[in-house]
Amino acid sequence: MLTKAVARYIRVSPRKARLVADLVRGKTVGEALAILQYSPQVAARHIEKVLRSAVANAEHNHQVRHLDDLRVNAVIDGGPSLKRIQPRAMGRAFWIRHRLAHITVGLVEAGPTRPARETGSEGAAARPRVRGARRPAPAAAGTARRSGKTKTTRSA
Repeated sequence: MLTKAVARYIRVSPRKARLVADLVRGKTVGEALAILQYSPQVAARHIEKVLRSAVANAEHNHQVRHLDDLRVNAVIDGGPSLKRIQPRAMGRAFWIRHRLAHITVGLVEAGPTRPARETGSEGAAARPRVRGARRPAPAAAGTARRSGKTKTTRSA
């Protein structure tokens, strides 16, 4: 990892922030900023802010000038929860958990792209799967079957 920026104790649910982070993970910095700028989620504003901080760290600390060579690696961790109580009927109380997130955005140098694996005639990928085809029954399945007799009922 070339450089990173961290924002801790952000008041957004980690589960919702991970949905936004999945959109930009592995993209170039320009693509990620464009995606985050037009995303309607609240978490996109926070991740964009941390991404801009990581870019500034790369420019200042490592003298990086070509941002097109960098890929975004965003990780969202859960933080502590703010616990509140909501009064309910008949003296009950329901817990409300305001979840917090730790957002870490790292910038990594783009490595060489690997070509797709070639599949030969062997392997499961080469065999087409036939829809509706039945699998063979297990060996022990024939012994557990009922005989052809039907069940009779007694009349009272």
